[in-house]
Amino acid sequence: MSHDHHHHQTDNKRVLLIALGLISLLVIVEVIGGLVTNSLALLADATHMLSDFFSIGLAFLAFKFGAWEASKSKTFGYRRFEILAALVNGLVLIGVSVFIIWHAIERFISPPEVAGGGVLIVAGFAIVINLLIAWVFIRGSDVKGNLNMQGAFAHVLGDILSTIGVLISALLVIFFNWTYADPIVSVIVALLILLTGFRIAKNAIHVLMEGIPQNVDVDKVIQTIQNKKGIHNVHDMHVWSITSGLNALSCHAVVGEHMSIAEGEEMLRQIEQELERQNIHHMTIQLETPDHQHDNSIWCKVKGESSGGGHHHH
Repeated sequence: MSHDHHHHQTDNKRVLLIALGLISLLVIVEVIGGLVTNSLALLADATHMLSDFFSIGLAFLAFKFGAWEASKSKTFGYRRFEILAALVNGLVLIGVSVFIIWHAIERFISPPEVAGGGVLIVAGFAIVINLLIAWVFIRGSDVKGNLNMQGAFAHVLGDILSTIGVLISALLVIFFNWTYADPIVSVIVALLILLTGFRIAKNAIHVLMEGIPQNVDVDKVIQTIQNKKGIHNVHDMHVWSITSGLNALSCHAVVGEHMSIAEGEEMLRQIEQELERQNIHHMTIQLETPDHQHDNSIWCKVKGESSGGGHHHH
């Protein structure tokens, strides 16, 4: 743990905390503003901000848990928390966006009066705060290097855009008395939230179902292992994500009878280095001789597994 890396972590955490504080202030202002001015667009924007509060909070927790990990053993216990939280976040966003779209449809049928001036003031305030949050991110944190921070920053940029939409709707209401502007902007923002929610939920479910990580090419991984001198074939291959940015692999590799333990170790070390470059961070490879084979196919049948009985390493 280099000092510089640690310094980045505390910077990132500080930026996220400041962002969380500013966003919660903004959500409160927008909700009150939306209720007072009767603007669905403001309420939709407040929800958009709330979705960001979730994901930035998640990024913050991920850093907190990451800090724990250094002191504890490497079991994956709480690393999955991030994925569960993301799933909940995604489902909440989908629900909320459906709710907003439903209300927007009602407003198309009978448009209520919206106080444009009030909306303009609140949206103006929101843009200032959002730009401040973006500035804090760019100034104080590792937006270029860290996936977590990039995700959080992308949300902040999305907020700025949706708030500009609200501002435009307020101007249309004030100058042209165009009442449909409010529900139209609400629907656009709600669709943004729906997409975000859908994407987050889909990725989280993929990880929870032990799906193949997006940044791993399984065929290439199989090739890498099979091309090693001494390996006849590979089966029972599994590749999955423990949490975002932490991928694992397990497989059985069939080797010749005469391979010594030292040769096996050396070969595994080489495989490990090559797979590390293919985004596999944690691997377990069981070496076995040809007489200890369940089935030649790479994706092995489950019954083959159980009949193998007490696995002995060679």
